[in-house]
Amino acid sequence: MKSRPKVLTICGPTGSGKTALALTLAQKYPLEIISADSRQVYRRMDIGTAKATVAEQRQAPHHMIDLIDPDQDFSVADFVDRARPLIEAIAQRGHVPCVVGGTGLYIKALLGGLAALPEGCQELRNELHAREQLEGAGTLYRELQEIDPPAAAEIHPHNLVRIVRALEVFRLSGRRMSALKEEHRFADRHYPSFQLACSFPREELYARIDRRAQEMLDAGLVAEVEALAADYSFALKALQTLGYREVVRYLKKEITANEMLEDIRKYTRQYAKRQLTWFRAQPEIIWVDSTKESGKVIQSIDNFILR
Repeated sequence: MKSRPKVLTICGPTGSGKTALALTLAQKYPLEIISADSRQVYRRMDIGTAKATVAEQRQAPHHMIDLIDPDQDFSVADFVDRARPLIEAIAQRGHVPCVVGGTGLYIKALLGGLAALPEGCQELRNELHAREQLEGAGTLYRELQEIDPPAAAEIHPHNLVRIVRALEVFRLSGRRMSALKEEHRFADRHYPSFQLACSFPREELYARIDRRAQEMLDAGLVAEVEALAADYSFALKALQTLGYREVVRYLKKEITANEMLEDIRKYTRQYAKRQLTWFRAQPEIIWVDSTKESGKVIQSIDNFILR
């Protein structure tokens, strides 16, 4: 039986130094980096997604970035379908596939597969969205809290897409999404994996996030958004995501430049907090301080790769 490739994973919240750690490890190991970021797949969205720079991409091969145009759809299933052949090809070259990113669902699906959930039903989704509009914001989330409390606890109350999906799964299958996912959690993992997450004290992580927000604006984030809006529109779905939507509000003169910066910082900190909650719930992840524990990290990776 053919052995499955071993996969190194570096995950964690935004601003925690995942790319820096991967590039440091690439100096010792023949790594090829597979980006696990739901927005880095889009072309022309470079600054706001903290995409690896040209110089960084020269230090190690990078994959799963710049795949599609900003107006195209891309799902977790699309990510898995594209990333798995890459893992096989990288391993065949004698290199180490290294998945790097903060989109926890992408990583979880790649390593362990997707739960067998029913396909979407657009008619049902339209019905649920209509209810939310008719009965008021929060209606569907309250219903989900009653039907499937564990699923509701993992979803932000304003994330209507995920709320609708969880209710859709229940309506179509008669089973709670949390139960289906829990059953799937015990399935065999698709790859042997060694998962690291970069750890910082909360205050230090938030300070890093604050600095990076300013650096993104200094690097030309506003111009990046202007160019995308000129070719598409402010309504572009990709521009409704973190960092970009705040710039859109600034360009539409809804907020000032200072408010734009502070909003990016505030909402990025909130997003990082949710990422931390997600990753800390994954027991297989090893948390390391990449600035102080490089020796421990290297020894652990040696053991994983050579065993």
